[in-house]
Amino acid sequence: MKTSYNRILFITQWPFADALVQTYTLPYVRIIQKITSCYPYLVTINNGLNNIRVSKKGEIISVEIPSGKRFLFLGWLLNILTLRRIINKKKIKVVHPWCTTAGAVGTILKIFNKHLKLHIDSFEPHAEAMVENKTWKKNGLKYKVLFHFEKMEAMAADFLIFAAPGMEKYIREKYKTSVTNYAVKPACIDLEVFSEKFIKNVDLLKKYNLEGKIVCVYAGKFGGIYLENETFQFIKACENYWEDKFRFLLLSNATDEYIKEKSSEFKIQNSTILKMFVPHTEVPIYMGLADFAISPVKPVPTKKYCTPIKDGEYWAMGLPVVITHNISIDSEVIKDNKAGAILESFDEKGFTNAINQIDKIINGKGRLEVYKKIRPLAEKYRNFSIAEDIYQKIYGS
Repeated sequence: MKTSYNRILFITQWPFADALVQTYTLPYVRIIQKITSCYPYLVTINNGLNNIRVSKKGEIISVEIPSGKRFLFLGWLLNILTLRRIINKKKIKVVHPWCTTAGAVGTILKIFNKHLKLHIDSFEPHAEAMVENKTWKKNGLKYKVLFHFEKMEAMAADFLIFAAPGMEKYIREKYKTSVTNYAVKPACIDLEVFSEKFIKNVDLLKKYNLEGKIVCVYAGKFGGIYLENETFQFIKACENYWEDKFRFLLLSNATDEYIKEKSSEFKIQNSTILKMFVPHTEVPIYMGLADFAISPVKPVPTKKYCTPIKDGEYWAMGLPVVITHNISIDSEVIKDNKAGAILESFDEKGFTNAINQIDKIINGKGRLEVYKKIRPLAEKYRNFSIAEDIYQKIYGS
């Protein structure tokens, strides 16, 4: 019989339907549930709510909270007080937030109840990253508050799960504190879902006129932590190199107007970019149409400690990846295994070098041959067995 001790409150800062909950949170919740036989309470954001809503979704107890934007800090204070009541009423003993923004909520809840265990997942620098990509200002209130909380989280957590190696050094240098209870867990991938069975779907190749084309895929956004103009410059460089044989498959919710404007600005042919927004369950099917991929994360210093989930998805689909330098361990893995290209500079030389490297990998080879070279990287670096071992260490006893 499940006991009240095995109730765990998982906290995220994303909507329940968001891919970051569906693919970056729920699979891990289920692993922990299997280890502990716990009742998982999952906190997510719902922008349409004024009050917290609790409901059952399968084996998950869904706790949807308002975004807090309407009343800023007062809104979040009300959310936290309500979560505190849930913790006390349900006798929850463990709080498990994802990322440092949700970790701040978990830390405050631990301050209220010192007997709570606090395990922070995907702990990486967020405040400094937002300054580096010019979303926040270093003298701004948001940066100062979150940076302060990140330090508090590192000190308060019973266990920290880093997104990439080296975070303990960052904590020591930036927060002036040391941690000993930690592990490293990258963004793991469902290797059954992202697999060779979705490579080069004949019907879709025909539908989108991609037969005989060299296709680069990008599943993501523009701006923020991702390159914008530089990505379109790369597309233009690919178009110049492969001419009409090249197509860029964009899996994104970017507007048609935005793509049209950027295509015009960088003189990209209308036929080159094929944009669509598909449910995450269908992403492997469309990703499988590609011959290589791009991961245009801005190469700012803190991205050394991140874990781009799309890189693992690309590897699992056997795609060579064009990536910027010093992104997690991914850039190093790609370079060492000749599994793509490092985009060292955003100029003609940088783009041409990257394209030449990709061409060497895919030219004259069948898609399955390239798949068999790249796929083992996902099996080694993004396997859910990594998460299972870590969670067994934390919760197994």
